[in-house]
Amino acid sequence: MALAKLGVVVLDCPDPSALAGFYAGVLGGSVEGDGEWVDLKVPGGQALAFQQAPGFVAPEWPAPDDSQQFHLDLVVDDLDAAEKGVLELGAKPLDAADRERSFRVYADPAGHPFCLCAC
Repeated sequence: MALAKLGVVVLDCPDPSALAGFYAGVLGGSVEGDGEWVDLKVPGGQALAFQQAPGFVAPEWPAPDDSQQFHLDLVVDDLDAAEKGVLELGAKPLDAADRERSFRVYADPAGHPFCLCAC
């Protein structure tokens, strides 16, 4: 029996509205709120929240001496099409050169790593 239920995953960032907009472009859904806390309600999926962190320092990836803090695995049907879309939205490739793997690694506009993963 579970002791709790996951409510929301919260990402610290310098600009919650901007980062919520990025993920809305990637995942769909609606952005709610503004200011220091912004929610992204994703249809049929887990909500994400974005919290302003004035001293935010983006994680390094890969960095054997530092933690990546966390990352999101986003499942896609077409890696090439998804890659094009996230790059247009402002993602930066971190380790997307290996086209033989079933995943590619990017950073969102605030520097959080995320992977596009083929089904």
